[in-house]
Amino acid sequence: MSIDAGALLLQTVPFARTLGIVFDHAADGRAVCRLPDRADLHNHVAGPHAGALFTLAESASGAAMLSALGDQLSRAVPLATTAAVTYRKLALGEVVAEGRVLVTRDEVVAELDAGRRPEFDVAVEVRNAEGVVVCSLTVTWTLRPNRG
Repeated sequence: MSIDAGALLLQTVPFARTLGIVFDHAADGRAVCRLPDRADLHNHVAGPHAGALFTLAESASGAAMLSALGDQLSRAVPLATTAAVTYRKLALGEVVAEGRVLVTRDEVVAELDAGRRPEFDVAVEVRNAEGVVVCSLTVTWTLRPNRG
């Protein structure tokens, strides 16, 4: 099953659509998305609000996860369980997030096949137009097997 992970995330997460997140790439456990520079998303120092940066990064993590494991949706529900964020530098203008799954697809599927609930991390870096990392995030995801 081939899915458009970015489109699926935007379809199922209305808040990401509200912020105007745009996906440029999502495949093979990696996703790249961006947050346009909009005044209504700014904070008190004229950059994207921390909540908007978090949502961008979390969206990149979700699309990266879906691009690797979207074919497992018929038997498990993906859920973010924890997230750790570090805001490194004032972000100004459009920002781009890149997420990557830190385990192999086979490791996660093997856990599911064994009847266990896998947990795995997705790392994300958010960069400004100059390529400087302004925020980083690690999201721990799980695939909760469907009850049936």
